[in-house]
Amino acid sequence: VPPHQVAKAAARVSEGAFARMHVRLMEAYFSESRDISSFDVLRSLWNEAALPERAFERAHSEEILQEIEAEFREAQELGATGVPALRRADDDVVIVGAHPEALIRRWIERSLAE
Repeated sequence: VPPHQVAKAAARVSEGAFARMHVRLMEAYFSESRDISSFDVLRSLWNEAALPERAFERAHSEEILQEIEAEFREAQELGATGVPALRRADDDVVIVGAHPEALIRRWIERSLAE
């Protein structure tokens, strides 16, 4: 849950802040084998992404925790079994796992064409 909390806190800063945090989370976990469940590591990643120091505390807000819990319940109902998981807002098909961006773009383009 902690990485999700921090990603959502970054999204509340700006879309660009979320994008930078997302990249840092993926690199830290998949390329650097860092423990992204640790708030100490997450604070370091936050700083590395050059995000506003005080905004990090939003990650601990009750609002963000409730949002994550609601999204988790929805994901379970849709059959998601892991993270990352994504779906289009108007579709109940879920893609689970870290896939190449080209694959995700192809899925989106094809589903929009139907």
